[in-house]
Amino acid sequence: MRKDIEIPEVKDVYIAAVHEFNEKYNTTDWNVYVINDGSEPLEIVLIIAQGYNDKDMTTHIRHKIELLPAKGFAKIEYIDESVFKLNNFFSVTYFLNNKMYEKRWEFPAHSIQDDNAVSLPVMNKKGVLAR
Repeated sequence: MRKDIEIPEVKDVYIAAVHEFNEKYNTTDWNVYVINDGSEPLEIVLIIAQGYNDKDMTTHIRHKIELLPAKGFAKIEYIDESVFKLNNFFSVTYFLNNKMYEKRWEFPAHSIQDDNAVSLPVMNKKGVLAR
């Protein structure tokens, strides 16, 4: 029975933390984005975010994006530096060509920092990619 279940491989989708200036509050903040570097739009993107370690755990935060265009990106949330000491994960589920895809990305504790920034696909910015 299990051998009959097809689990498609997630490709061209990324989670990234970007350090950027917030004009409204005149601060430099970290924001988490979902990036679609594929040639097809993603439908009904569901995201669950949580931080944890051996002692602490944040609440689950849920997000929904109806449509993420091909070669597009969307801001998921602001991430406060106080949770960088935790392992922060983002579970993403979406539909592509009538198939459901799912993957979990994680920012290990203390990994969100400018020293770990790389060039991001689609966004033309630097940021930290989740693993």
